Order: sequence, then structure tokens, then C-alpha cells
Amino acid sequence: MIASLSGTVAAVRDQTCIVDVNGVGYLVHITSEHKRTLSVGERNVFFTSLVVREDSMTLFGFESPESTEIFEVLLSVSGVGPRSALAILSELSPAEILTAVVDENDAAFKKVSGIGPKTAKLIIVQLAGKISSLAHSSHASASPHPSTEAETVVLNALVGLGWNEKIAQEALQTLSATSVDRTASSVLLKEALALLAGKK
Repeated sequence: MIASLSGTVAAVRDQTCIVDVNGVGYLVHITSEHKRTLSVGERNVFFTSLVVREDSMTLFGFESPESTEIFEVLLSVSGVGPRSALAILSELSPAEILTAVVDENDAAFKKVSGIGPKTAKLIIVQLAGKISSLAHSSHASASPHPSTEAETVVLNALVGLGWNEKIAQEALQTLSATSVDRTASSVLLKEALALLAGKK
């Protein structure tokens, strides 16, 4: 399994780029958002997922381990293939995907090209049960300051999604003074993301 690549961007195309690693060029499929950050000749690190089929091996590259993990989780949803999963991550950030799942907002997925109403609902249903595992693995080293297990899960998720740990902790402290259920990670994550989004 190729988990990451570190090399020079040799070419950037529509939804792919070529990464030169010590003279070997790897064709990497990327999101449109990721493409905009790349420049030919620059060195970059790609977190990758290798999709193996009977007649092909396709490498998908992302800017963060969180995006890679969500890509792989999306592949477990019936009706979502690698191209569709990449399209979702081109349209929605990892935080937006988790928020949509927590809010049961299938409309967020229906706006992605190639994702119909049935598949959008399946994404919501099948990812809902995996939010806690995504949160735990997003940032396993986050400081265990929160007082409940759910708060620890949510702090890990927020830090893994790119929020500063201190800011994430402050958001959780703010919510602790409200009537939000601090034992339900899905509810707490939804409220924390809403609070942090309002601070932008």
C-alpha cells in the first residue's frame, strides 16, 4: 500500500497530477480544490489511497490524512465509487462532510455531480455510525482535557479537521455552559462546528 508520496510536481492536468519521486513519475488523481494549490516544479507531500481493481491500480492523493480517511470511508457506501468520492471531496471539506452527516443534510451531497437522492441518503445513514471512529482517528494525540468521553471525541475531531486545539477547547467550554447534551458526540460535534463556523 502506498500511504504517501513526497516529490516534485512534474505536471498538473484536469483531475490528475504527476509527482516525480526520485525519477519515478506517479499519476495521482486529485480534487479540484487540491489542484489549485499545486504548482509545477514545487515539492509537495500527498497522502494517498491506492484503489486496486482487476484491471487497474489507481492512486488518489490528498492534502491531509483526514481527507484520505474520509475518502476511504465514502468508498464503503453502496453506490459511491472512487470518482464519486473524489467529487464529494472536491465540493465539500472534511468538516462540511461531517457536519452534513450530523445534520442529516443529504442536500449537501445531492449538489455533487453524480450523486443522486438515494445515494445521498445512503451516505448520511452509513457515515452516521462511523463519526466517532473518524473523530478518534483524526487526531489521536489531542489533549484529554474535556470531562466526558464525547467531549474528547469531539476535540479530537475538531483538531484533526484543522482547528487550533485551544480554540476547539474554548468552544467546548462555551458549550458546557449551555443545555447541549455533552454525552452525545454527534450532538456535541454539530453544536461545536456551528459555534466555530460563527467565529470565522
